[in-house]
Amino acid sequence: MTLVRQVLLGAGLLGALWLYHVVTTQRIALAEARADAATTAQRDLTGQLAAVRASEHIVTRYVDRVRVVQERGATLTKEIPVYVTAQADAACSVPVGFVRVHDAAAANELPGPAGTLDAQPSGVALSAVAGTVVDNYATCHAAIEQLKALQAWVRANQAAP
Repeated sequence: MTLVRQVLLGAGLLGALWLYHVVTTQRIALAEARADAATTAQRDLTGQLAAVRASEHIVTRYVDRVRVVQERGATLTKEIPVYVTAQADAACSVPVGFVRVHDAAAANELPGPAGTLDAQPSGVALSAVAGTVVDNYATCHAAIEQLKALQAWVRANQAAP
């Protein structure tokens, strides 16, 4: 073999070796990028899974608490005749002014100006007032539990990675 052929063969082998090195380096870099992407995706999915589990736990607690609030409200409503008897209904006249103020408060509005008719009986029984108050407080307590659950959910999702 001549010297020129040996140099060309050596140069060809060096070129092939260099090409192999470039291709292998690119493959390694691509594999590392995929591994980094997979690690990031795994971390994100782990965080999402933790958030979903926390959300499920919070929602379950919220539903349980609201059920308890509703059951207590229903029990109190059933007990109204025990605490506000027919004699109490007959003895207490709920004035029109009370009904107007209560309805305005429920609507988050101011009542109209007071008048002489506000002192007259409204025809609303005291037991009906008690029922309305029980229902309003039960609704209020359910909203409180909903707010607590929402706050817990926000805290859980802020803490998640």
